[in-house]
Amino acid sequence: MKIKAFLFFLLTITTFQIHAQEQASDILNNAIAIAKKENKNVFVKFSASWCSWCKKMDLQMKSDICAPLLDPQYTSVTLIVNESKKNKQLETPGALEILKKYKGERAGLPFWVIIDQNGKLLEDSFDPTGQNLGCPASKEEVRHFTQILKKTSSLTDEQLTTIAKVFTAK
Repeated sequence: MKIKAFLFFLLTITTFQIHAQEQASDILNNAIAIAKKENKNVFVKFSASWCSWCKKMDLQMKSDICAPLLDPQYTSVTLIVNESKKNKQLETPGALEILKKYKGERAGLPFWVIIDQNGKLLEDSFDPTGQNLGCPASKEEVRHFTQILKKTSSLTDEQLTTIAKVFTAK
């Protein structure tokens, strides 16, 4: 009987660990702590598994060309929101509240913000007309995106031009 109880306990703990997800606030606080330690800002992207633009932006930012430029500048985190019913378990607990804090709940995905080492909002993915840039693709969107990167990092004009080429490539 003790073995059965132990196995049940072990199975319960293992199942809980598999399904337990880190809270969005903890993820953000950890990113801020790393950013402070490494003297960076935090790039927070809100995403969903069904979002093709989110996937495209991930590929671009993590590409062999952009990652070496962006990683030294930003501590990047992705928070999952707005999943379909069948994928609700993928959502980052508490991420929707953070998305609402930055007024991105109606903006579409991806939505992103850049915050400083104290958690203060520096920039978001809204363009000057209030539209979400999401994953910038047009020349104008990419120009605005690189302007934001310039304001929130020490990227050079040459590096920003390189990033722009990746984002405008078809």
